[in-house]
This record gives sequence, C-alpha cells and structure tokens, in this order.
Amino acid sequence: MAGNLLIGTWRLVSWTQEASDGHITSPFGPDATGFLTYTADGHMAVMITRASRRQFATPDLLAGSVEEKVGAAESYLGYGGTYELRDHSVLHHVTHSLFPNWEGTHQERLMQLEGDRLTLSTRPTLLAGEMQTAHLTWQRAGSATVPPS
Repeated sequence: MAGNLLIGTWRLVSWTQEASDGHITSPFGPDATGFLTYTADGHMAVMITRASRRQFATPDLLAGSVEEKVGAAESYLGYGGTYELRDHSVLHHVTHSLFPNWEGTHQERLMQLEGDRLTLSTRPTLLAGEMQTAHLTWQRAGSATVPPS
C-alpha cells in the first residue's frame, strides 16, 4: 500500500445522513465523536459514539441492566477488518462489528481527500426504515500525547 494517504488515525468531524428528499440529520447528534484508523498492513477499525454517554451503575464490564446495555449499543457504532483502496473508494472487509449483519460483508465508502480532511460517503442505504446517504468527515489526528503517570 505504498503511497497510501489513508494510513493513520482520523478524528470524526461530522456524521450526517441525507434522505432522498434532501432532509439532513445527525444520527448521533452534532457533537458525535470517533476515530478511524487505517494501518499500513491493510487493517482498519472505526468507532463512533454519541457525546456524553451514560455510564453503567456498576463498574463490572459484563454487568449492567438491560436498559443500560441497550443505551450503550444505541450510542455506539464500531467495526473493523481489512480494507482495499479502489479508484475513488475504499472497501472495508468487515470481520467484527457491533451490528452483526455487517460481519463478512464489504462496506464500500466513496472517498474524497482534501489535505488533512477525508470525507467517506455511502451509496444510498437503509437507515431507520429509509434510504439515506451517509457522509462522514474526518480530520487527520495529530500526534497523541500520553499524560504522565
């Protein structure tokens, strides 16, 4: 993947959905957060969350009420696998996903790269019972600093 400009980590700037009638929504709100990573050896992972997610009443990772678990799942999107660059798109070969229906599928994202901004868009797809086009804008993440221990 020499010359691959996607390699690295990207920070979510915005996620909007455009309906066929032109109506635009933000599924996780205007302040959704997330990261997208592409590695040089062909792996990728993405995670997106609503801002200010509610914590469980217990610190036990495998506990929590049904309502807490549903709330956590409804405020998170994540998947990973490998990827392949095409002319104007990137194909995500999904091996793991919060949404099990995506596992074993190939998720195409139309891409537009301008400087340190990457926009990935879907073709029209079913979301909340309606055909919509997703537009996710990412900013290349700067150097991470590790807080002192």
